[in-house]
Amino acid sequence: MTVDREKGDIKKAAALRYDKKLDSAPRVIASGRGWIAEKIIDEARKRGIPLVEDSLLVSVLLGVNLGEEIPEEAYLAVARILVFLSKIDSAGGEVLGKDG
Repeated sequence: MTVDREKGDIKKAAALRYDKKLDSAPRVIASGRGWIAEKIIDEARKRGIPLVEDSLLVSVLLGVNLGEEIPEEAYLAVARILVFLSKIDSAGGEVLGKDG
């Protein structure tokens, strides 16, 4: 999930799903601004889904229709997030450093 706050404290959020068995690339499963973004963020927090703040990435993801794969220009940013989350998961919820 990526989050950004615009001027005036208007939030933007997008949520992704990626299942290696089903998807050739991550898909946007939710996105929005304002109160919709707040609902997405609240639901992620309730489910223990990590939040990542990235204003450029969320701007790109807001342009993707729900259910569609992310564009190639977002692959590197999303891949870095997935690697980071994988390290957290393999550490039992702890964030690993460069050597971990």
